Order: sequence, then C-alpha cells, then structure tokens
Amino acid sequence: MQVPAYNQINAPAPRSMNLAPEAPTVAAVSVTDMRERIRRKSRLKGRQPEDAAMADVAQLLGPRPATGFRRDLLIEYLHRLNDHFGVLHDRHLVALAQQMNRPMAEVYEVASFYHHFEIVRGEDAAAPRLVLRVCDSLSCSLAGARELLAALPERLRAAGQADVQVQAVPCVGRCEQAPVAVVHQCPVPHATVDAVLEVVESKPKRALARHPQALTAINFDVAELAEKSVPVPPGEVSPAHTDLATYRAHGGYQLAAALVNGETEADAVLAAMEDSGLRGLGGAGFPAGRKWRIVRDQPAPRLMAVNIDEGEPGTFKDRTYLERDPHRFLEGVLIAAQVVGTEAVYIYLRDEYHGCRALLQAALDDLRAEPPCPLPHIELRRGAGAYICGEESAMIESIEGKRGEPRMRPPYIAQVGLFGRPTLEHNFETLYWVRDIVEKGPEWFASFGRHGRKGLRSFSVSGRVKHPGVKLAPAGITVQELIDEYCGGMLDGHQLYAYLPGGASGGILPAHLNHIPLDFDTLQPYGCFIGSAAVIVLSQHDSARDAALNVMRFFEHESCGQCTPCRVGTAKAAALMEAPVWDADLLDDLAQVMADASICGLGQAAPNPIRCIHKYFPHEVGEGPWPGDLPKPRNSPLAEQLPPGGKP
Repeated sequence: MQVPAYNQINAPAPRSMNLAPEAPTVAAVSVTDMRERIRRKSRLKGRQPEDAAMADVAQLLGPRPATGFRRDLLIEYLHRLNDHFGVLHDRHLVALAQQMNRPMAEVYEVASFYHHFEIVRGEDAAAPRLVLRVCDSLSCSLAGARELLAALPERLRAAGQADVQVQAVPCVGRCEQAPVAVVHQCPVPHATVDAVLEVVESKPKRALARHPQALTAINFDVAELAEKSVPVPPGEVSPAHTDLATYRAHGGYQLAAALVNGETEADAVLAAMEDSGLRGLGGAGFPAGRKWRIVRDQPAPRLMAVNIDEGEPGTFKDRTYLERDPHRFLEGVLIAAQVVGTEAVYIYLRDEYHGCRALLQAALDDLRAEPPCPLPHIELRRGAGAYICGEESAMIESIEGKRGEPRMRPPYIAQVGLFGRPTLEHNFETLYWVRDIVEKGPEWFASFGRHGRKGLRSFSVSGRVKHPGVKLAPAGITVQELIDEYCGGMLDGHQLYAYLPGGASGGILPAHLNHIPLDFDTLQPYGCFIGSAAVIVLSQHDSARDAALNVMRFFEHESCGQCTPCRVGTAKAAALMEAPVWDADLLDDLAQVMADASICGLGQAAPNPIRCIHKYFPHEVGEGPWPGDLPKPRNSPLAEQLPPGGKP
C-alpha cells in the first residue's frame, strides 16, 4: 500500500472543495406558537396553589404583615388550619407555603412531624366528625384503658356514632383520673364506655366538644399546702382558679413590680434563689440560681423559654398548678426575666392542655390590660403532640417553627439558644416557686425535707393507691411514706410490688427498696432517677415486665427518628421485650448502644426499664439473678445541658 507523503496529508484542501456541513432546514414558527412556548417555559414547576385554597388560608391567617408571615409561627398557622378543618388538606399546605413564601417541602416536613396534625390528600378527603382519644400509657392501662379501647368501636357503631374516630394515644397528663378519654378537646376522667358515649352524644361536633372553663375565683396559695395533698374533687376537669384581681388582692405582683422599679435589688433575689437550694423541677435538677447567673453572664440580647410540655407518662403536677393559679407562675416569669435581663419570653405549652391554654392566654390578656410594671414581650406557643419537645433544644426548634429534633451540643442553649441568642430555659414549676422563696426567705423552702434532704417536691402519684394526685411532700420522703401518709395507702386487695420513681424513663424498683429517699441523686445507685417526680405504683396484680414494655412502646412511638440508635433501638427493644423469655445478652447489647450513641436523653434513658427488669425482676422474663451492679443510669430525656463549668 502506498503511504501518502506528510505534506500531502496536511496540505490544505483545494479552494473549490466545500467542507462546511449543510444547514438544517428550520420550519417557520408563527408568533402565536412562540408565545405559547414562552408561556409553557415560564410556568412554575411543582404543584401550584388553588384559588379556593388560597382564599381559605388567607381568611384564617388574617391580613398579611408588612414584613410577611413569620417563619417561626408556622406551627401556629398549621394549628389554625387544623382547628378549622379538623385535618390538614394538602391543598391548604400548598397555599400556606405560597402565603409564607416558603418551599412546600419545608411546610410538609414540619406538618408531618407532629402527631396532632393529620395530612389528607384529594378533594374528597374529609375530617372525622369527632376524634375520640383514649390514653394507653401505663397509669391508664392499669385502670382499664385497653378494655375501654376494645369496647368503644362496637358500642359507638351500635349507638349510631360510627363516624367517630377512636385513637389510642400516649399520656394526656391526667394520670390521677385514669383511665382518661378525650372527646375532641373535652376530657372524660375515670372514663367508662357509658360516660364516653354520653359526652359524644351531648357534644356531637368539634365546635361543642371544648374543654369546659371554670368561672369561680379562689385564692390558691400553694405554700399553705406544704406537706399536704392538692385537693381534687372527684371527676373535676376545670377547678376554680385565681384570677388577676384575687391574686393582686393577696400581694401578687408586688415583688415583680418592686424588682422592675428598682426597689428590690436583682442580686438579692439571685442570692435567695441560690441559698434556697431550688433545683430545676422538670427532670434535670440543675440549681436554678446558678443557671440564672450563667445566662446573665452571656452577652445580650438574651431570651427566655419556658417548658410546659409536660409529656412524661405519670406527670401532671404542672397542669395541676397552672389550672389553679396561672398568675403565680407569670410573676415568677417576670422576676426571672428581670434578674437575668431577657428581652422576650416564649412559653411552650403542650397541645393536650386545652383548658390550661385558654386560662393562661386569658391571664396574659388581663396582665397586659392592667400591668403592674413594664412587661417583657411574652408569646404563648402551642405544641402539637411530640414528647421529644420536652427536651430543651427540641422545644427551641419547635418554637422556631421547625421539626422538634434535638440539637447537638455544644453550643449549649445558654450560649446559642432560641433564634441563636443566649437563652434561659426553665420548667413551669421551677418558676412557680420563685415568689414564695423570695418573699418567705430561702430558709423557708430549705426547712422542709426528710432523711437528710432539703426542700419540697411535687410528686405526681398514680397507680394502685387509694388517693392519687399531686402530693407536695418533703424532699427525701420514701415511697412507702408517700403511700401511707399522702395517698391513704394501697387500694383494697393490693400490696406494693414495684414502683416507677421518675415516670417512664426513671426505671422500675421492687417493693423491698421502698426505703430509698426520693430526691435528686439518691436513686442513681439503684439504676433509677427521680426526673419529674412522677411516681407510678404497681401491686402484686401487675407485671413489671408489662410495665417496662408499655414504656418502651411509648419511647418507640415518641422517638423523633433523627438518630438510628434511638429510632431503631426502641423498636427492636419493644419487639424483643414481647417474648415471654427475654434474650438477655441481646437486649443488654442493644441497651448499651442506645445509651452510648443516642443524640439526646430519650434514647439514652430508654434502656433504664430494661436494665431494672434484668436486675430486680429476672423471674418475670425467665432469667437468673443479675450479676453485679447496674450501670449508672442516663438522665431524664428532659434534662438540661449547660456549658462546661456550669455543672453542679
């Protein structure tokens, strides 16, 4: 084969040779076709809001503010839609996203996180006429909630009420009235099938099934109940409460006014709080005065967030106090805000407390109408059914209008909290005691106590006792003393078999350990902690294993799903605990992973009941005696975290 010379290969083509490709044939396009093509390309992607849905949302949200609808009020806006329509229609979520100028995915991820929001799709989707919620947490299960849930659907159908939706729900915060049902927003204490049917028939639609409000005004002085039980008339859901006029007639708001007006020194109030020994009463037990000092030392502007998301099964003390005297709490808020120097206060109240929300909002309205002193900016925020929002950083995320998922620390919320500002976070009851401690002196509060402990504790007692309720007892009291002196003893035919000293996450102890002082730091050697002081009493007719399974199912239901050890671990643990004979090694390994690797206290504390069954009740699950001591338990899911150097 003859190979062409190099100069032949690279030589330029003759001028007569045309190497350009032929131009493609382009069809003529009319002006109308071009306009249609531009119109199609300019159309927004994704689902667009419908005019009718936009009108619905605009009517419920009200006039658009000059700066637009606030992002942090997203959950409040969702509540407006849910309250009005009974459900969240997907078309309204699209319209809400448009009104707020937020991505639809952002609105949907928040709405789908909270248990009290049900998202429905399609034009024909409708809300149930009524939703009947029956609590199936431990205290209500002991009182017959499962039998109630089994009987209600058939009885409702027989009564022509088949369009009433029955749901099993976690603790609704009325454990002393177990079993409890809630018809829309109307509680039914000591619920029976007949009692529930009577409420359904008398309140046939959502507009009527509201929480009843008490009209009677009383002077509720909590200090007079020291070492006594808070009286609860049988079946009462709306007790008489202290209104603004009554509260001020008995010295209310005088301390707050004196502090704001400079007549009382902030340092003197802070010293009284520190000397009293008052510790956080939401579950963490961090010294209240020391926390005030830590946050006060942070750079301004500072904020304050109050946690009334009382979701720990067995706990109802905050609700009990709030529905009797909201102003004592609000004065504590004003005092703390002035001492720490916070410019705004956000109060986060659990959604199940419909009566408390109306009462607290009315109290705030009255206070603003007749202020005893200049007030900080105060907003009342509404939860949406998420136990995890009792965890301080998850609550802050929810106040900001987001999914209630705990934050990684550091930074701590005392440094970078709500809206990125240093934040003082407190439980309701901690603030409830501020006025009495400062006015009566720190030595008054510290004078109470037993077995070497100091102070008062509000125990929420439920289960197999004659007189459940809130018991304002000395710190350090034992469970046997609490039952005998404050609860009228065990129910007839029942003997103490076991007890939960700190709600669902605080572990389970056997009857022979009825001598342990109930207070912070006294229960940890036994694998438990006091948490929110929710004491649930079991008898010989109950099973500690079944109690542990009940609370593990609760943790599975309430896990936010953010981290795998908690999301998967609680589900796997609940499945393994259903076996009549436990796989001890596998459950112990699972408990270790959950405690070590979960982001927040929910997953870290969930193994506590498992380990207590291993240690104290091995005969119930086919095991031999537990060798050695239990690992030190993790703290409550509601525990507060502060920067290094702020620890007790």
